[in-house]
Amino acid sequence: MNKRVYGLSNYPLISGLSLIVALILILTGCNPGKKREAATEQKNPKCKVEKSFFGMTPEGDSAMLYTLKNEKDITVTITNYGGIITGIHTPDKNGKIRNITLGFDNLDQYLEGHPYFGAIVGRYGNRIANAQFSLDGESYQLAVNNGNNALHGGLKGFDKKLWSPEVIGCAERSVLKLTYTSPDGEEGYPGNLMVTVTYELLMDQLIITYEAETDKATVLNLTNHTYFNLAGEGTILDHILYINASKYTPVTDELIPTGELAYVEGTPFDFRKPFVIGERFDEVGGDPVGYDHNYVIDGSEGEKRLAAKVLDPKTGRFVEVLTTEPGVQFYTGNFLDGTLVSGSRTYEQHSGMCLETQHFPDSPNQPDFPTTVLRPGDKFVSQTIFKFGVEE
Repeated sequence: MNKRVYGLSNYPLISGLSLIVALILILTGCNPGKKREAATEQKNPKCKVEKSFFGMTPEGDSAMLYTLKNEKDITVTITNYGGIITGIHTPDKNGKIRNITLGFDNLDQYLEGHPYFGAIVGRYGNRIANAQFSLDGESYQLAVNNGNNALHGGLKGFDKKLWSPEVIGCAERSVLKLTYTSPDGEEGYPGNLMVTVTYELLMDQLIITYEAETDKATVLNLTNHTYFNLAGEGTILDHILYINASKYTPVTDELIPTGELAYVEGTPFDFRKPFVIGERFDEVGGDPVGYDHNYVIDGSEGEKRLAAKVLDPKTGRFVEVLTTEPGVQFYTGNFLDGTLVSGSRTYEQHSGMCLETQHFPDSPNQPDFPTTVLRPGDKFVSQTIFKFGVEE
């Protein structure tokens, strides 16, 4: 059995999702056929998913926007174009609600190009050196889109695909399920890959579950690329960050891992005690300056555990990140340059930060890293939870 098959029965918060949803549908009298569509039209007061038109793709297809709500005054908006989280609205310590992510309120701006704001990233999140890898004695050439390397799935990765949506929004949960089949050879990757990404809003948590199967051995690394700014404005340099990691993967000038698992102790990469994000930028260096590094999360791969927590001391908002993945990419929006604008917000350098749960960059070329290989007959299952809250 492939060691990337993670059983959800170990996770009490979301164990048996399909069974729970089925029971809720039965107990509430919701029919999974006609009444599911009614939920998107707000005809069932118990359903908390709203559906609206978001824009037209270049191929002439309609992209929709889905709004997930709960009683905690948390709202998450997601489009089936790229599976993009376009916004997460949460209250601060005074009850003021703001969007704590970077994104746009219309499809056209996403189509014009953006740095993966809120998107599903795949087939392979992060970088693969020289856009090449070998698997079972066969070499594969990927699309080159980041210097000499492949980044985030290629020229037209999962972030630019129109996913098939299914809404499950009755009773106590708001659920959006997105599916996409990536054909054999897409962006150079082998195998027909069937992918499902489920977004579930429960109380103070946004749960993202990734599932995939293939008919040919392939490599896979799925993540979500949401940029957070818990103040809803300005930069994230005064946010306070904790990362549950004793090691990280040092990188070359091209941000490709050297293969070393280095200890963070005594370095500006040590966030095992909460630290102000911008305080050690001069020590981190880089061009442009800032963090863009993969951390090796302490604990056992496949078990849900805390990866990171970030706090904005001004508003009191915090986000905890829990995951079954072995790594998390901490990125401080180094390449944002003020050219992207949404309403009154200009996305300047460091105006957002990412905590992308993942397998390690360039794993297909790094035999000592956790495997990213998925084979026929195995099922890839991974889960990440964003838990929102307020500290007074």
